Amino acid sequence: MKLLLVAVGRTTIDFVRQGVDEYLGRLSHYVSVETKIIADVGRKAASLSPARQKELEGEAILQVVQPSDRVVLLDENGREFTSREFADYCQRLMASGVRRVVFVVGGPYGFSQAVYDRADSKVSLSRMTFNHEMVRLFFVEQLYRAQTILRGEPYHHD
Repeated sequence: MKLLLVAVGRTTIDFVRQGVDEYLGRLSHYVSVETKIIADVGRKAASLSPARQKELEGEAILQVVQPSDRVVLLDENGREFTSREFADYCQRLMASGVRRVVFVVGGPYGFSQAVYDRADSKVSLSRMTFNHEMVRLFFVEQLYRAQTILRGEPYHHD
């Protein structure tokens, strides 16, 4: 199984980018993982409504997704897990026979309805709201943590 992390907009905060790179490197020892950055609407954003921004970003996200992909949105209204529960969730995904799981981090306004319609599930990292760049770091760390839990490695402590 391959993992693809799709995110809207490049990571502009240096320490976040460094952290994401660190955990992606660690994660690559366990599973094939790639990232795809979707260009945000940039300077045009000021003249666009949030709904239009989500629509444009959604179109770009859906161009990356293949029909056979399992699509998981990182969404504030998604299912919350403990780290061990998330590891079990990842194990079930790996055992399902799906070839690629696409985890998607939206832009600052979230996802278009078309992206929600395509999604297979939604995961929430917390009931709190995080900057969409920070979500990337928190999520790749949790993916790494899940892999260490599944292998019984000492990274996670209950």
